[in-house]
Amino acid sequence: MSDRTTLNSDQEMVVPLGMDTGGIRRRLRTVARITAFIGGPLFLLGTILHPARDGWGMARVGQLYGVTHDIQAAGLLLQVVSLASMLALGMRVQTRRDLSGWYAALVGTLLWFALIVYDGSHNPVRAHYEPSLVHTSGDVDAGAAIIVFPALLIFPFGYLLLALMLRRRGMGRVAVLLSVGSFVYTLGGLFIFTSGPRFPLIQIFEVAGALLYALGYILLGRESGAMKPATTRR
Repeated sequence: MSDRTTLNSDQEMVVPLGMDTGGIRRRLRTVARITAFIGGPLFLLGTILHPARDGWGMARVGQLYGVTHDIQAAGLLLQVVSLASMLALGMRVQTRRDLSGWYAALVGTLLWFALIVYDGSHNPVRAHYEPSLVHTSGDVDAGAAIIVFPALLIFPFGYLLLALMLRRRGMGRVAVLLSVGSFVYTLGGLFIFTSGPRFPLIQIFEVAGALLYALGYILLGRESGAMKPATTRR
């Protein structure tokens, strides 16, 4: 027997052979499903509760700004666990090219997690000392740029790559929800820099995008629970 993980051109990822392989896969499916069911809606909840984005508004709400970002960060962390579990299961992976979609979404989610943590910790402090600089180009230094700009690009692009793969494998609804949701949500965030932190469409776009994105994760989690066991080769 071979204990290596292999890929077949017309099969899902072949899991390593070993004792209790079926039990491990069942646990992975359970983890993937539960973290998707919780992670997507939790991210949506943090987005809905998000308070004002300008410096003076942040100073007024106190700790609420950081708390909403903690909720979003927790949701993103659960999504990372879900994606990693689905990747380990080889969900809808039939060729090596299919792996790039999972990896791209995983990297994009991790970068957005870093952005959310940075935003929720940095900006409330800045709001107390220099509220006029919050969410403006004047507050973007090298440290922030390393986190913010890659996240703004790779988060929606990563889910676009995942969506293209899922669509090829017959998961069109999930593909549309995740790709459109992540794009609309990111577009709402970009309005901060193009139109200012008080622009009213920011919250509308972010909530609408997060809603589609959360629905996409719920459907993705349901698919992970219903997937057929991978075929092992001897």
